[in-house]
Amino acid sequence: MDAEIADLERRMLAAAKREDFEDARRLRDQINLLRGGATTEEAARADTSGLSRQIPGAMGIGTNKAKPVVPRGWKTPKKPDPMTSGRRPKRR
Repeated sequence: MDAEIADLERRMLAAAKREDFEDARRLRDQINLLRGGATTEEAARADTSGLSRQIPGAMGIGTNKAKPVVPRGWKTPKKPDPMTSGRRPKRR
């Protein structure tokens, strides 16, 4: 495992030296996964780009927003009386 990490670090530094920062980032993320306990195959397969694919069926503007659900037994409150709204009771 240490030899694999050392090889990945060497490749990462070489990629950074030739200014291939995307490859260097990918190698850095693989090293972190290996140090975190992932196997070599899992680290090589992992998508660490930070991008996620859009879920089919949730495409379009605002379709992935959650719709509010009214709790069971909830009733809309009564509207205030227009003759008394905004008025204070008289002081005694």
